[in-house]
Amino acid sequence: MRILVIEDHKDILANITEYFTLKGHEVTGALDGLTGFHHAVTGHFDAIILDLMLPGMDGILVCKTLRENTRHQVPILMLTARDALDDRITGFNVGADDYIVKPFALSELLARAESISRRFTGMKQRMLKIHDLTYDLDTLEVRRAGKLLKLNPHSMTLLELLMRKSPAVVKRQEFEQAIWDGNTPESDSLRTNIYMLRKIIDKSFDVPLLHTVHGMGYKLQGPRALLPGPTPEKRQH
Repeated sequence: MRILVIEDHKDILANITEYFTLKGHEVTGALDGLTGFHHAVTGHFDAIILDLMLPGMDGILVCKTLRENTRHQVPILMLTARDALDDRITGFNVGADDYIVKPFALSELLARAESISRRFTGMKQRMLKIHDLTYDLDTLEVRRAGKLLKLNPHSMTLLELLMRKSPAVVKRQEFEQAIWDGNTPESDSLRTNIYMLRKIIDKSFDVPLLHTVHGMGYKLQGPRALLPGPTPEKRQH
């Protein structure tokens, strides 16, 4: 697994990094919330271990901003010395997937991180999500901002391919293979299907998701997450 650990205690971060690395995992560490947030939105991780009390940008704000402003739904394990019920509920309400209280056993921390990563992997294979657009592969329901969208079979095939590869560009040959089994259709067939898909998923919404990359193909991409401004530093020990 690739794991992001956002923890401002240098010794704790070093211990987690050493233990997880010995177990065969790749660890990226951050000692403050803003740096951790930057890693989260620019990298690709299987799980995030997030301390609650961080300098500059606390764990609650990091988690909340990740869940609201990016397409990434990487599982987040909250790590904190605070064990009050209200703190745990707050963490879950902003999008945390699990919670562990300091002091902890490294073996339990790793087991919990692996567990939420497995659950996430299973879920994301059946539910595709880009920004506020979702495609449930079990029910075949496509929704944007909660609104149910009606797509024809070709549009659904195009959408699944675009969502699975997002934010990468999907080339014409890949669309032709997915829809027409590699047989080249009429010259305007793909363009027509893309037009119809864009009309359904973008026309009634403020943020366009389907983009043309001239000379290459098409891609589905949400707005880039904006780094929040600095917040007053709160430290509790």
